[in-house]
Order: sequence, then structure tokens, then C-alpha cells
Amino acid sequence: EVQLVESGGGLVQPGGSLRLSCAASGFTFSIYSMSWVRQAPGEGLEWVSAISAGASDTAYVDSVKGRFTISRDNAKNTLYLQLNNLKPEDTAVYYCVKSFWDYWGHGTQVTVSA
Repeated sequence: EVQLVESGGGLVQPGGSLRLSCAASGFTFSIYSMSWVRQAPGEGLEWVSAISAGASDTAYVDSVKGRFTISRDNAKNTLYLQLNNLKPEDTAVYYCVKSFWDYWGHGTQVTVSA
């Protein structure tokens, strides 16, 4: 059974940082690209970032470039998203998503507020 379990969300002030983690199990993590997708309150889904299976390639939505960093540890079957210089508009539920968006985690809430 494929499982993706996110953690690391929380309430942070503007300009602050968080590190999201996604523990993967039930599939061969190291051969799949992974993504982070977010959903702000009352909004649709927004792709945030992706990383290739071997971590050689990464991509970001323009609004987070230079602030967020995606990474992975294939030995630990874990995906990460480092969020720096957070803004109120980054408030959303962040989902860890496998490759072709066929499996999703339950999400972790990130709230940026003074």
C-alpha cells in the first residue's frame, strides 16, 4: 500500500521558515519523481515544486523561486521542502504527490500570519 505522510507544517510569522517532510512507503521511492502541491483556502490546487528521481533536476513555480528548496533522501524514502522567507500568500495545505499525481498524502497545513 502506497503511503505518503507529510509533517512539519505550522504557524509561522512572515519572513519565517519551515521544513516540510514527506515519508514515503509502499513503492520504490528512488525511481519516481515527486512533487509538492498546495491548496490555499478557497482556491484550487497549485503545483509548487518537483524533483526528479535521482534529484538531479528540480523545478519551481515562479512565486516560490529563490525561497523554497525541494530535496529528497532516497536512502530514507523521504521528500523535503524547505520554505524560507514565508509570505502570507504561502498559507495553504501542502501535499506530497507521487510522480504522475496518482498518490497523494493527507497534507500539512502551513499558516503564515503575524
